[in-house]
Amino acid sequence: MANANGDHAEIDTIDKRDFDANRPFLVDGNGNGIFSGRRRRTRSESSRISPLSNGSDEFSDGLLSNVVDGIVDEDRRKLKLETVRICSFIWGVVCCLCAGSITAFSLYGHLFLNHLHYTQLRVNGVSIAAEVAMYTSVPFIGYLCDRYSPTPLLLFSAIFFCTGYLLAAFSYRSGPPPDVGGSGWSFWVMILAFVLVGTGTSCMYLGALTTCAKNFGRGKYRGVMLAVPIAAFGLSGMWQSQVGTYLLCERLEDGSCGDLDVFRYFLFLAFLLLATGLLGAVGLRVVEDEEERYIDEAVSELERSGIIGEDEFFRPREEIRAAYGTFQPEGISDNFEDEEEDGLSVTLSDEELRLQRERDEEERRKKNWLLNQETRLFLKDHTMWWLATGFFLITGPGEAYINNLGTIIQTLTPASYPFHSPPPAGLPSTHVATIALTSTASRLLTGSLSDVFAPPATHHYIYSPENPNRQPLPQANGITFSRLIFLLPCTTLLSLGFLLLATPLTLHHPQIFNLTSGLVGIGYGGAFSLVPIIISVVWGVENFGTNWGIVAIAPAAGAALWGIVYSYGYQSAADGGGGGGDGHCLGWKCYGFWAMGCTLSVWGAILALTLAWRGWRRRGVVV
Repeated sequence: MANANGDHAEIDTIDKRDFDANRPFLVDGNGNGIFSGRRRRTRSESSRISPLSNGSDEFSDGLLSNVVDGIVDEDRRKLKLETVRICSFIWGVVCCLCAGSITAFSLYGHLFLNHLHYTQLRVNGVSIAAEVAMYTSVPFIGYLCDRYSPTPLLLFSAIFFCTGYLLAAFSYRSGPPPDVGGSGWSFWVMILAFVLVGTGTSCMYLGALTTCAKNFGRGKYRGVMLAVPIAAFGLSGMWQSQVGTYLLCERLEDGSCGDLDVFRYFLFLAFLLLATGLLGAVGLRVVEDEEERYIDEAVSELERSGIIGEDEFFRPREEIRAAYGTFQPEGISDNFEDEEEDGLSVTLSDEELRLQRERDEEERRKKNWLLNQETRLFLKDHTMWWLATGFFLITGPGEAYINNLGTIIQTLTPASYPFHSPPPAGLPSTHVATIALTSTASRLLTGSLSDVFAPPATHHYIYSPENPNRQPLPQANGITFSRLIFLLPCTTLLSLGFLLLATPLTLHHPQIFNLTSGLVGIGYGGAFSLVPIIISVVWGVENFGTNWGIVAIAPAAGAALWGIVYSYGYQSAADGGGGGGDGHCLGWKCYGFWAMGCTLSVWGAILALTLAWRGWRRRGVVV
């Protein structure tokens, strides 16, 4: 191209209109083809890329090949992550399907009265020890799961389960303890055994549930992805009780099944859960890309809300990587070609490793700071306390009912009833199965319906009505219902179950006791399905393990409270003339006042949940 003086000027750039296939893509002042950039190519790069002076065809082919390779690598990476996500979900469901062995306590709880000569208070003491250990350990276990990974939790669960059930098996086999005239192991050995069982339950269940929550927490079907493992946890008691009732039973003279063989049943659970925990430690993985994205989004939300100020420490991960990528260590010049001959490429490699370690350390500190900050904000949120109160008032009666099914059935059985005949209220295993099935159906139904009808939520960190940067809520298409619309009816059905038990109708017609179990299963399952989903929606999933662990303490306190109330009521009625012999109790007084108290407790839960919902609506939080 000629200039004004007729001379040909040096061409430093290429315009799309004068592109020549026979000309180098870029040229320097001497007309040599080069890549534009900060430095010259090294020998290794030159060996990979043909000289452009030979034409641009080879360059175009190389560029196209690099693009295709990049696309293929990205597809492979996404496929690998999706495979990890799906496999982890499957293993999470399997772990939950085995972890709920404690829900079958009523299958053998009444046998502690007969074989070990425990009082009803001691039987409830064993179940309460398991419940308290299971729920009070959840915040600490959730803290570990959020900051590390599910792997150590699953290993701990394998150890706790195996040790606990082996201790329980041999303690049961040894017979009544010395303080009741026997020669067996102490009552406190059984307490220790079920403390280990409760802790193992919490480790396995929370590790699996947190993995599913983080891998699918922001997806369209997050409710289903949480409801399925939660439902599997409820089903575990059903299938394990059926195995115990029909396969691990004591055989009568005619070959039919009698009572449960508790020793063999505990051995079965010990080795089953040992294998499940070990395999779960390998199979459960949180997709790192998802967790990193949640952390960055959480930091951005907190900055927009004014809770933290903008700081280089809290920049998004992409900006951090870009900054490190342009960082030029001192002592390393642009002339890599010359320095490579002097061996300085090794220094560059060491520098890159150091920078990678610094990035990893910064990401770890960033994650820990964020999770600690979110925990503090969670504890300061008054709506969380209303939600926890409602959960306490729901789960306490539900847990006590599940643990004492066996003895309630005995109170509904007349003293003149044939000894080996099935009780008129039904077998304990039947009621365990009824609760498991209705609870599972309720969990799956409420979880899936909440995905379909719940309004979309873009908030996650709106903690005060003064927040000036609240994001506008999207408009939903079609009919929408809050998740509380599903939770409150489930709670109402739970109260109707206890109200039915509190009436004399169940005593005169023991067959309708199955209806009580069904209603309790629906309400109990709906609460355990929707409350974790609500926590993940309102407060996010990056700190889900810790947040859910804090709220999950409520069932421990509730189970202890209502278990003690039931035990004292049962024992007082037995000692006051309502006994059927051998410490057993018969009649309405054994459970009636307790059932009335449970009904009032659930009604209080409805009020607490309504107050929490009211607080969320005032702040624009979509649940």
